Amino acid sequence: MSHAILGPSIVIAQVLLALAMCAGCWRLVKGPRAQDRVLALDSLYLTAMLLLVTFGIGSGRTIYFEAALVIGLLSFVATVALAKFLMRGEVVE
Repeated sequence: MSHAILGPSIVIAQVLLALAMCAGCWRLVKGPRAQDRVLALDSLYLTAMLLLVTFGIGSGRTIYFEAALVIGLLSFVATVALAKFLMRGEVVE
């Protein structure tokens, strides 16, 4: 019973996350300002991480969860560095 519900819902979630990634890519390319592009990149990181989590739930393998953790850590550092660069013009003081 639970596999009959879980399987299709994981597929639906993956399709919706793929659509969200397409929208984020569009904003990354067409963003009118640099701040919009940074936010689009941050949302791409988040949707990629969630897509890996759904792959992990669907397959039952832990490597996807570990990869999602790595993406989460790198996305935080990248977003902070890009925001600091946009505010001050340099990353390292």
